[in-house]
Amino acid sequence: MLSNDVEALAVGESCPALLLTAKGRVVAPLLVWRRGEEDFLLLTEPELGETVRGLLLRMRLRARCEIEPEEHASALVFGAEEEGGLPGEIPGSVELLDAGLEPTLSPEELELRRIEAGVPRWGREIDDRILPAEAGLDRTHVSFSKGCYPGQEPVARLHFRGHPNRTLRVLELDEAPPDDAELVLDGKAVGRVTSVARRPDGSVVALGYVRVEVPDDAPLQPAPAAA
Repeated sequence: MLSNDVEALAVGESCPALLLTAKGRVVAPLLVWRRGEEDFLLLTEPELGETVRGLLLRMRLRARCEIEPEEHASALVFGAEEEGGLPGEIPGSVELLDAGLEPTLSPEELELRRIEAGVPRWGREIDDRILPAEAGLDRTHVSFSKGCYPGQEPVARLHFRGHPNRTLRVLELDEAPPDDAELVLDGKAVGRVTSVARRPDGSVVALGYVRVEVPDDAPLQPAPAAA
């Protein structure tokens, strides 16, 4: 059912994966942790838990397995190797479950780190409008050698025979536009902003989807209505 080869995991290992529609659109991003030979924990966003559970139950068919919800508190720890931790999405971080740690970073600081690292997030860069390759998830969340899964055909076809029309990029902006603001180049819409953060020095960094033919150093501007 998942886009990555979770059966290849040894006990204690984990990998990111996607649950996709038949057309290759993202239903939910997951981190899969193999806790035992026949025990897999699928971590996702709180609002997606029941969506993932319901879809897996409907597709279970004759498989002899139990699918049950669990609730955990997650903390990211930066700059230290923690035994028993899972790889964090943001580079240099480890994810700990139910550690009871008090936060030392504000939500704004954490969001700034995520955006500067170019890490997509559900509800911002990842939703049912994007294809995995557009967000770079085909490099981390997809196995191109495992067996079939829903959405495999369009994901593989784009990987082997084409390329996405747009990709996720880190943007340096003069001002902070609203989310989903159009980005224009020479009067033409070439992308949209998905997340925005302001650095301590006042400069603005953002994530956005931009058409692949646009050079990295192109002077993009938010659309006039957004500005």
